[in-house]
Amino acid sequence: MKLGIVGKGGVGKTTTSALVAATFAARGRRVVAIDTDSNPNLGVSLGLSIDEAEAVPVVPKSVATGPGAGMDGRELLSTYGRLTPAGVTLLSAMRVDQAGAGCTCSSHASVRSMLRNVLDDESDVTIVDMEAGLEHLSRSGGTLAYADVLLMVMEPSRKSILTAARTVPLAEDLGIPRCLGIGNKARMPEDGEFFAEACASSGVELGGVIPLDAAIPAADRAGTAVTGVEAGAAQEAVSRLVDRLEAIDLAGR
Repeated sequence: MKLGIVGKGGVGKTTTSALVAATFAARGRRVVAIDTDSNPNLGVSLGLSIDEAEAVPVVPKSVATGPGAGMDGRELLSTYGRLTPAGVTLLSAMRVDQAGAGCTCSSHASVRSMLRNVLDDESDVTIVDMEAGLEHLSRSGGTLAYADVLLMVMEPSRKSILTAARTVPLAEDLGIPRCLGIGNKARMPEDGEFFAEACASSGVELGGVIPLDAAIPAADRAGTAVTGVEAGAAQEAVSRLVDRLEAIDLAGR
């Protein structure tokens, strides 16, 4: 299964990506998480130290075109992947270290290439933590064109729901079979009710609601793994989401 995690800035895409990835890994799945944020932080959320996360090499554009385009999944992971304490192998697809360095189109092409078939033999679940916005769906070829499921992370606001609603037709144009809205940072039950009503009226299929958990922002402030917090309502919600994802039939994909 290939999952794209998208949403407007600040909704909790990276935290959601880490929790979903770690939950799959805890169930014995081979999980690869690809960080496509130009300011990557997924490694820290998965348990790497800040220095370890900074040291993860960026997958070069040659994976998509050029002399490295024939690299198979095993070689790719052994060369550029880093196993995290969460049991998830991390790939870094993008990093901006220099002002005026130009666009990141080649990095998006590399992600599209990896999702197409490069990792098929080495990963049961591939999760792509996308940077904020919708450009990755509109750019030529579509970065997530080979995703099976798009998870649209939302916070309890109308603007966030609107972003998800705008995402659905773009995903359909790319041929992504399934889109699920994921409510995040919910103060229950009122925010849960808001997500249900707003998604229903906006044509967004609600895949689950993750309650606000004070331990998660505390881990973010400390620079430690969000996957290492004690199991609570948020983790239970993510487990139910993973149950739902595992039940999706991808036979026709």
